[in-house]
Amino acid sequence: MIIDGKQAAAKLRITIAKDVIALKASKGITPSLTVVLVGDDPASQVYVRNKAKQTTEVGMISNEIRLPENCSQAELLSQLTHLNNDTSVHGILVQLPLPKHLDESLVIGAITPEKDVDGFHAMNAGRLLNGESGAMVPCTPQGCIILAKQHLGNDLSGKHAVVIGRSNIVGKPVALLLLQQNCTVTIAHSRTENLPQICQQADILIAAVGRAEFVQADWVKKGATVIDVGINRIEDMVTGKMKLVGDVDYAAVSEVCGAITPVPGGVGPMTIACLLKNTLEAAKLYG
Repeated sequence: MIIDGKQAAAKLRITIAKDVIALKASKGITPSLTVVLVGDDPASQVYVRNKAKQTTEVGMISNEIRLPENCSQAELLSQLTHLNNDTSVHGILVQLPLPKHLDESLVIGAITPEKDVDGFHAMNAGRLLNGESGAMVPCTPQGCIILAKQHLGNDLSGKHAVVIGRSNIVGKPVALLLLQQNCTVTIAHSRTENLPQICQQADILIAAVGRAEFVQADWVKKGATVIDVGINRIEDMVTGKMKLVGDVDYAAVSEVCGAITPVPGGVGPMTIACLLKNTLEAAKLYG
C-alpha cells in the first residue's frame, strides 16, 4: 500500500482552513506567517513559494522577507527582533540552510519560542522532551506520525518503531513523538552495528539518514510500515537526468512492507501542512 502524503496533507489543510474561519469569527484573529529567506538558493525559493501559496489558500496571511546573500548576522537578528515584537505576526520561519557565514543555531535561538513554528528552538525541544503542552513540534516529525496513523490507525501502542537518523530536526523529535504514542523506540544511525538486523525488528521504520536508497528490502520485516523522510537527488541510469529518491529503495522495499510513503509525494507535503497547523496553534495560544 502507498501512503499518499498529498492526500493526507490536503485533508489536513481543509481542517485548518475551517479552523482559521472559526478563529476569525470568534476572536477576530487571522493567523499570520512570515518567512525569512536569505540569499538566492533555487531550492529554497521553490520551498518558500510553495509555503506562501498554501498559507494563503487556507486563509492565513503570508509575508516574505528577502535578505541578500551577504546579509550580516546583526542584520538578520535585527529583523527577527522586529518580527518577535510585531503582534500581528504569529509564526516566524527562517528558511534553511543559511549562507555559511551565518550561525544557524544563533538565528534559531533568536526567534521567540511561541512564534517558532519550525519547532527548532531549544525551549520547544525541551517542552517536547518533557511532554509539555504548548510546544511547537517540528513539522516533518508531526507529518511522520500522521502518515503512520493513516495506515495503522490512531493507536500505535506497543509497536516497535525504529528511527534511522538522530538529527534535531527529524530523528530525535520523531522518536519522542513515537514514545508519546506508547511505541517502543530504537534510535539507530549510519554507524549502528548490525543495522539491517535492528531494522528487521521494526513494525514502524522511519528512515531519515540522508543517504539515497540506503534501506534495502532484506532490512524490512514483512508487513512493516515504512516512512521515508529522505530527499536525495541522483542520476537516473536510464535517462541520465537527475531524479528525486528517498532513503529507502522504494521499488524493492514496497514488495515486502505493508505500507510505504513515496518520494516525492509522501512526507514532503505533510511538512508544509504541519507548518500551517503550527501557525494556527500559535495564533490560538498567543494571538
